Amino acid sequence: MDDQTPFFNLFDLDREALLALLAERGHRPFRATQLMKWVYHRRVTDYTAMTDLSKPFRTWLETHARFDLPTAVSDQKSRDGTRKWLFELVDGNCVETVYIPDGERGTLCISSQVGCPIDCRFCATARQGFNRNLTTGEIVAQLWLARAALDAEGAGREVTNVVLMGMGEPLLNFQAVVHATNLMKDDLAFGLSKRRVTLSTSGIVPAMDRLAEVSDISLAVSIHAPNDALRSELVPINRKYPLREVVAAAKRYIGAERYRVVTFEYVLLAGVNDQPEHARELARVLRGVPAKVNLIPYNLVEGIHYQRPGDHVVDAFRAVLQAHGLVTITRKTRGDDIDAACGQLVGKVDSRRRRDRIAKGIE
Repeated sequence: MDDQTPFFNLFDLDREALLALLAERGHRPFRATQLMKWVYHRRVTDYTAMTDLSKPFRTWLETHARFDLPTAVSDQKSRDGTRKWLFELVDGNCVETVYIPDGERGTLCISSQVGCPIDCRFCATARQGFNRNLTTGEIVAQLWLARAALDAEGAGREVTNVVLMGMGEPLLNFQAVVHATNLMKDDLAFGLSKRRVTLSTSGIVPAMDRLAEVSDISLAVSIHAPNDALRSELVPINRKYPLREVVAAAKRYIGAERYRVVTFEYVLLAGVNDQPEHARELARVLRGVPAKVNLIPYNLVEGIHYQRPGDHVVDAFRAVLQAHGLVTITRKTRGDDIDAACGQLVGKVDSRRRRDRIAKGIE
């Protein structure tokens, strides 16, 4: 990078990338520590307020560095305390971010793509289609802005956990997601424990193995069916990465580390994958895998024909898995009154690309 290089977004740089950039431009390494503390600990983006930075360094930052933050175009609160933001990006695309308070725990569900290419049959995001990957900065900004909004509210709420379970398949945006999760864990940035940052994937096997080489964050796998025939119907990516390959990759991810487990997420669809025989088959598939199963009763989406099973069906399914020694919990539905529950994100928001096509009379 030379002095004629256009502005770069500081939120795009994890500590390693920032150190490399500063070294390239002749700045001392301790400047990265100072700068990150101002940006992430104090949430200051005005260089003139960064009083321990030298004037030449601040001048260089003003010339080269900026903070590209999305705009919150809506901020909805559910009756159960869940909060959902619709963030508009600099190109006009939109993503949603959801905060779920639960006692002292506060989980932020973050998006990694505009739309999603995986096309799970029961998911609202899939109906939007896929537009593009988010940058590292656009992923990180969701957490930065959510923390700022919660602090401004003054209710004592915090983000204690981050889950990459919003719009998109994180492992199809590998590099940006890894850099973003590095910042989430970095003590100079958000300082979250590796166990409190979870990436959810539909099972992109090569990327799961690649992630194991560069990261130690928690892993969740969206499985949704106990056999290939049914999973290929519900989650078409299964035709490329079959169920047993996905489970094997999940087992490789945790390796021999004690006390570590993979979470397998399973959306229960009435009359489709919710019967005791499905549970018994799932238990066989997961035999020998250090696992926790997270059952998610389906959250209704307008225009999608699947239905939510009754509580007694969910309880019976869970009982079968528990009888086979699997730690199993049923996820509470949160934020469904504002379309913020699992599988409901951006079901009623068009991407910029589709809006442009409509404006041009293509749709």
